[in-house]
Amino acid sequence: MTAAMLLREVFGFDAFRPGQQEIVEAVVAGENTLAIMPTGGGKSLCFQLPAIVREGVTVVISPLIALMRDQVRGLREAGVAAGALTSGNTQDETDEVFHALEDGSLKLLYMAPERLASGGTINMLKRVGVRLIAVDEAHCVSQWGHDFRPDYLRIGELRRALQVPLAAFTATADAETQAEIVEKLFDGSEPAKFLRGFDRPNIHLAFAVKDGPRAQILNFASARKGQSGIVYCGTRAKTEGLAKALNDAGHAACYYHGGMEPDDRRHVENRFQQEDGLIVCATVAFGMGIDKPDIRWVAHADLPKSIEGYYQEIGRAGRDGAPAETLTLFGPDDIRFRRQQVDEGLAPPERRAADHGRLNALLGLAEALRCRRQNLLSYFGETSEPCGNCDLCDKPAEVFDGTTAVRMALSAALRTEEWFGAGHLIDILRGDLTDKIQQRGHDSLPTFGVGKEYDKRQWQAIFRQMMGHDLIRPDRERHGALRMTEAARPILRGEASIELRRDSIRAARGTGPKVRMLVSEEDAPLLSALKAKRRYLAEQGGVPAYIIFNDRTLIEMAEKRPMTLDEMAQVGGVGAKKLESYGRDFLQVIAGAVEDTHPARRKLAGRSEGELYDRLLEAQAALARGPHGVDKPMSCTASALAKVAKLRPNDAAQISRVLGERHAERFGDAFLEVIANSE
Repeated sequence: MTAAMLLREVFGFDAFRPGQQEIVEAVVAGENTLAIMPTGGGKSLCFQLPAIVREGVTVVISPLIALMRDQVRGLREAGVAAGALTSGNTQDETDEVFHALEDGSLKLLYMAPERLASGGTINMLKRVGVRLIAVDEAHCVSQWGHDFRPDYLRIGELRRALQVPLAAFTATADAETQAEIVEKLFDGSEPAKFLRGFDRPNIHLAFAVKDGPRAQILNFASARKGQSGIVYCGTRAKTEGLAKALNDAGHAACYYHGGMEPDDRRHVENRFQQEDGLIVCATVAFGMGIDKPDIRWVAHADLPKSIEGYYQEIGRAGRDGAPAETLTLFGPDDIRFRRQQVDEGLAPPERRAADHGRLNALLGLAEALRCRRQNLLSYFGETSEPCGNCDLCDKPAEVFDGTTAVRMALSAALRTEEWFGAGHLIDILRGDLTDKIQQRGHDSLPTFGVGKEYDKRQWQAIFRQMMGHDLIRPDRERHGALRMTEAARPILRGEASIELRRDSIRAARGTGPKVRMLVSEEDAPLLSALKAKRRYLAEQGGVPAYIIFNDRTLIEMAEKRPMTLDEMAQVGGVGAKKLESYGRDFLQVIAGAVEDTHPARRKLAGRSEGELYDRLLEAQAALARGPHGVDKPMSCTASALAKVAKLRPNDAAQISRVLGERHAERFGDAFLEVIANSE
């Protein structure tokens, strides 16, 4: 079968998502490929589908056991022979994979990069006929990336040893990371490169200044009660405290961080995969292994480390394409902490400079004056119109000319020789006669008391925005004192002006982004019933709920309300295997009663062969007692009718071979006429 046919037959989709088809065609053709696609853009299908089309085995290098097991489980549910060799396997699971490799039935073999350290792995892969290498999360090969994994460096050696094409996929890779991927995986030889855009238009972007952050997170979660979500926290202690607060508020919540025992972490991962509506409060340790497509929201209780980290983390929401929401809280302490992390790291100076640049981009996004998506995409080299799906498009920021206030602040820093932090500088600007100011004689400075029009909280917001514009940075050598950057000097000299956000300075409490309904009020009860059926089937099968059907598929069911298996087969995400396994169960929820259909007919649901089968059945009924209605009753088996529908014989000899002479004598001419009229 062609890739397009398998897309419908196996995965249940009538068409590729934007950007997928070109990548699939390149991989099927055996080209070395680097594809950078947004999270939720369907990158897994871009190597899974070619693996089914191509001869031999495709080995998939993937970073986490949970991610591999989920993808294998999903492929098997769709009828694809897939397996994984991981340290989490039972002996029976490992034996099953090796048996399938030896008898040539396995199409996709997942393994972690650490397995490549074993001397026998490459020889085994040669022996079983690997014809393609797929690398998931390829940014892990780069020391410039945010998830560097040293074992990924062995993949280049594997490609050279097997002499087969390699397809590398990632959701985040700036220019430096892309260059290192090409160098390490393709020996510097340029692969076919596909940059498929970083926009995730279904995700609502929002930032808010910390103003009672625990209450802000609780309010955000309460407005989305019953929806699966993640709260990313900067510390382990905060994950535990927030999880308790959410539970006390009536939510189902748990925590996850690197200090937990492995079994406890796996328990949380399994709960999150299988339960609808669970909230996980986590550090970034809860990362790449999260392959749950129906996460409806992601909140950051603290500012992330970089714009790549932010993009990767919010990208775990709405991977099914349905609406999803984000909220990122930030404050001056976050910014100082992240700056210090960079400055106190052991990285060489050029890496620290690059990390400061990455953090600057994130702060620019946090303090954006206009559409956040435009700001985010510009970091990745893309342009867009205002998105209409972020907090600044919902309610434009109120801006003002902040040049005078910024020059006051810079002057105060310069006149105190850049040895003090924001707190002391604000006291100077406000004219507060503290002991510290009197001891140092700072009450005699020209800037003492010049900023009384702003209170302390408002000045903190101004300093925060100045850091967001990278005008000042905390200096590690001076215990966090603020020093000007070169970008600040034109403003200080009166050669440039700057806009600031007045609404941020006012720091009014925000309500967060408005809640978006997944379906209309009319369809909401049916969607709830479909989710209940999905959860029951998932629990019976011991699999995550989304393995049965993801949210997007259930939403389409609730909106279209299919009444037959043929109509159900037209719903996105309902492939032939899933239609056979679950179609009747979900039809019962929608339609109440389901017409009893022979299994041979069910397998043809949604296909032209199904319609032909029904016409053949009608023709057979008309001739059951012969052309004059007086002969002995006769009928073909359902399997025979299905075979005729599939093969479409076009002469008496062919139809006789399918039905046998006796049945062909009675039904052959009528069936041939039905087939001819259906062409």
